Amino acid sequence: MSYEMNDLLELVVDQRASDLHIQVGQPPTLRLSGSMVPIEGPVLTPADTEQLMLSITPDAHQQGAKLNGGADFGFAFLDKARFRVSVLRSKGNYGLVLRQIPNKMFSLRDIGIPDKIKELLYRPRGLFLVTGPTGSGKSTTLASMINYVNENRDGHIITIEDPIEYYHPHKHCIVTQREIGVDVPSFSEAIRRALRQDPDIILVGEMRDLETIEAAISAAETGHLVFGTLHTNSAAKTVDRIVDAFPANMKEMIRTQLATSLIAVISQVLCKKIGGGRIAGYEIMISTNSIQALIRENKTFRIPSDIQTGAGLGMITMDAHLMSLVNRELITPDEAVEKAQDTVIMREKLLAAGAKLRQV
Repeated sequence: MSYEMNDLLELVVDQRASDLHIQVGQPPTLRLSGSMVPIEGPVLTPADTEQLMLSITPDAHQQGAKLNGGADFGFAFLDKARFRVSVLRSKGNYGLVLRQIPNKMFSLRDIGIPDKIKELLYRPRGLFLVTGPTGSGKSTTLASMINYVNENRDGHIITIEDPIEYYHPHKHCIVTQREIGVDVPSFSEAIRRALRQDPDIILVGEMRDLETIEAAISAAETGHLVFGTLHTNSAAKTVDRIVDAFPANMKEMIRTQLATSLIAVISQVLCKKIGGGRIAGYEIMISTNSIQALIRENKTFRIPSDIQTGAGLGMITMDAHLMSLVNRELITPDEAVEKAQDTVIMREKLLAAGAKLRQV
């Protein structure tokens, strides 16, 4: 029996799996609510995985996979779903990981973002960062924000992605979506070119190097609303990560620029939901005069206490949000401990509240 890619993708969509893994020596495997579930059937041979790879990979990316050992691209499955595909080589054989990008655009309320955040999406300029580990739902959060802007403001939105994930039709805004390696060579180059294309809002899919970070901050300073992502897990670490990307003689200047341009940082993790599915846990920091001063003076370690006292402005610490998810019986106490920023204090609080926890 050989597997057909269309049947596998149909299964991913039906089961609402987040990912499909295709590797030699294992049947095709779905990630369902965070757990790996192999489908019933024979294990894949090298010929199977190569055939499945060839069935969906464009020629240029097949070349890339041969030469560089891997390739990433976006792929539409009929009108049912889009996938972000990563082709890889392992022990000389081909493997694939396909991440499903839901067709439906979620509202900010659907994904648990407080209404206070909406006010920030009307800002004419500044830097809005969404951070978290790989697979924490950053793309979904950003897509929801871009969609909100597209429905409620007018202007020109430019997204720079690698690859393009969610498709945004023109609504109240004109939306230009550019893919790295297809439409433009790099993130930093794309931002520089974007500034000549009369943008109001720029989405930078990943701020992964000094040039891109510098270009994004400068775009935010010169009168654009810039959204970006980083792989950091708190607002304080995000500021440190940006400043640390610069050489010593520029750090002070960057702190000043960041203090002025940063609007907010949302850090998120994806938690397993009781009863199946996933739900995001958030830390939300909104820039205030006090936080701007902490960034300028290199006192980022004090940011968490400002977040704690800023609840009225819509701020929340990750651990307080996880605690509220436990109280609303959306996640288990164990899941909260696993995803907490301070696991020791989280354990103590949960035990004090009478929660049953796994023994460590």
